[in-house]
Parts: sequence; structure tokens; C-alpha cells
Amino acid sequence: NMLRPAAPRILGANDRINLGILGCGGRAGALLREFSAIAAKDDNVKLVAVCDVYEKRKKAAADKYNAQGYLDYREVIGRSDIDAIVIATPDHWHAPMALAAMKANKDVYLEKPMTRTVEEAREVYEASVAHKRVLQIGSQTTSSDQWWKARKAIQDGMIGKMILSQGSYHRNSTKGEWNYDIDAAAGPNGKGEDYIDWKMWLGSAPKMDYNADRFFRFRKYWDYSGGIATDLFYHVMAPLNLVWGGGEFPWRVVATGGIYVFKDEREVPDTFMLTADYPSGHSVVLSSSMANSTHIPGLIRGHDGTIMMVENGQFESRVDHITVTPQKHVAKDFEAKYGGPELKIMVEPRVSHYQNFIDCVRSREKPVLDGLTAYKAMTTIAMSVDSYRRGQMLYFDRAKQKVSDKPIPRPAEGE
Repeated sequence: NMLRPAAPRILGANDRINLGILGCGGRAGALLREFSAIAAKDDNVKLVAVCDVYEKRKKAAADKYNAQGYLDYREVIGRSDIDAIVIATPDHWHAPMALAAMKANKDVYLEKPMTRTVEEAREVYEASVAHKRVLQIGSQTTSSDQWWKARKAIQDGMIGKMILSQGSYHRNSTKGEWNYDIDAAAGPNGKGEDYIDWKMWLGSAPKMDYNADRFFRFRKYWDYSGGIATDLFYHVMAPLNLVWGGGEFPWRVVATGGIYVFKDEREVPDTFMLTADYPSGHSVVLSSSMANSTHIPGLIRGHDGTIMMVENGQFESRVDHITVTPQKHVAKDFEAKYGGPELKIMVEPRVSHYQNFIDCVRSREKPVLDGLTAYKAMTTIAMSVDSYRRGQMLYFDRAKQKVSDKPIPRPAEGE
């Protein structure tokens, strides 16, 4: 049995951490670079295995990083010498691979979005607790300091009661988003490097004949992705949940939008808006379009003030400060306390998201974007996808940890 759990290794300060990377496509390129850069500087980290269902990608990564290449992820997870698994596959594979890896006592760096559905996110989070695994979700921006400074400012009461958080993710590319290049020769009948294990790639997704557009451009299709919501809004929801003090499950979520410009085979909208209300009496509004690149500023409004975290609205950009501005009714007190009409809080360097994961594999501490915070962010996102597809507002029943299309009264604050 390939997936018999290996006994967890207890790592001493000088024990080597062996990594296996599942997925060698576009996003994996950066992960391979980052983790191999850590390994190049640290003798106690080594990238030993890479895996992809596409022979060409598998071979290129194996050759470049001097790692063993695999077509079947189960063989990587089954290796007893591997301590941690990095997952950079299409969304529909995130949960099955993360669950298999944690069951086999491996720590997991799981690319965003955490999963495709709310149920999967809950399963992955619960498995990390049950198997005592380090689980880091790969939204790199959460390792930037601006969110942590904003979190402290809110906890210090600088903006009073939180009312409304806002963010966006806008792009405008000539190809229409996600129309990545297609290798025409590749496929399940491809010879040599052109071979793709299509059946494996589909996994639990609906069975169908090979379709190059679906393989190379998976983010355009509901079977494998939630489009903008899962690809891009995760980079906004994850940091916001950290700013809110570790996050909150939504009370209700609604999403709207449509395919307004990029009318091709895609199923996912090119313009998408998400609104969510939370039990604590606080809402979030996210706006996006793949056909216009003007963002809205990333900020949080409180009754007594506003925190501006990302003026240009690009949640992945590094900023050197955040700004707290009081509302009129408290402006005098604010100025007396902080010595000016607004307060600039400088951000400090923090260790990278990748390094934080490696450090936690060794120390067993909680990583920056832990399973529970990630699950809360995923719940709002996955609910927004369902809301858009069903054309209705959805509710989250916190007691049952389940999504409902029947109205649920807002839970009392602090429940």
C-alpha cells in the first residue's frame, strides 16, 4: 500500500528536511525556485522529488532541480524520507493531495486557494489538527507586515468598531485571463515528453475526453476552479482574515457579475463582485474584473477611523507603511493621543512565507497562514462561487459548519 503512513520523524536542529513538490506547471515554477533557493543556502533542506501528470513538465523540473521525477503523486507521498509536501496543482486536486499527505504524516505547503469547496476546506483543516501537521496555505502576501500592523492597530482600538472591509483584484490582459499557451502535441496519446495522464489529472472531476483547453486553461472551468474568486480573491480574503484577528466565518454571502468581455469557452465570469456579512456586525466588499486594471484601495472602515493598508489596491504589493485616519467625531482626541491628524505606521521586514513554512516544520509552531484562518477565508470564497452559480444569497450555519440556502438569523455577537 503506497499510502501507509510513515511514522512522523522528529526533526532536530540539524536534521535535513526533504521536500516533494506536486505539480510542475506555471505556479510551481516560482515555488521550485523559492524552495530550491532556501535549500541552496541551507544544507538542512533538500528538494528531492517533483511530480506532474505531464511528462514534459515533470522531466524539465526533475532535470533543472536534480530531483527524482514522478507522474503519480502517491509515489511521492509514499516515500518515507520525505518530510513535507508542496502542492501546486489545479484546485480540484488540493484537498485530495493535502489529505493524503497529512495522513502519511507529511507537513503541507498548499497553494491558494486552500481547496475548491467549503467541505474540503473543513476536511483539510481538521486533518491538520488530527494528524498534528504543519499546514501553510500559499498566499505569500500574508507574510507581509502591513496586515500584522493593521491587526494590532484594530486590537488597540484605533478605529473603534469595524464596519466594512474592502478590497479588489483587477487585471486587463490582451489574452483574456487564463488563456495560457496550449502545447498542441501534448495529450493522453502523446509520445515521450508529450504524454499527459489525463485520467489522473481529472481525478474526482467529471469524466470526459481529453480537452486541451481544460488542461492548460483549467481556471476557466467550474469543474477545476472558482475563477476569480479562488484564483485572485484568496489573496485578498486571507490577509483580511488575519487583520480581523484570525478571521471569522461569514454569516451570509452573495456574489454577482458576468462574462462581459472575454466570450470564449470559459464558464467563469470575467467580472465578479462578492459581498459578505459577518456575525460580528461587519461586512466585506470585493470587486474584480479581468477586463479593467483599476483597483479600489484596500482598507478597513471602523466607526472611529479608517485603516488604509494598500493605497494602490494591489494586495500583493509591498508597502512601507499603513495609515490610520480618525473620523471627525474623534479627531481631536486622536490628534492629542498620536500627535497628528493621521498616523503612519511603518512596516518591518518579515521572513518569507516559504521560509516561515520551513521554520515551522522544524519548530512545530503555527505558520503565518494556518489551517483555521485559511478555512475561514475559503468559506467566504467558496460560498461566493456557489452564490453566483445558483443566483441566490447563501448562509453559513456555524453550529453545523454547513452552507444553507435557507435564511439563518445573524448570530448574536460573541456567540
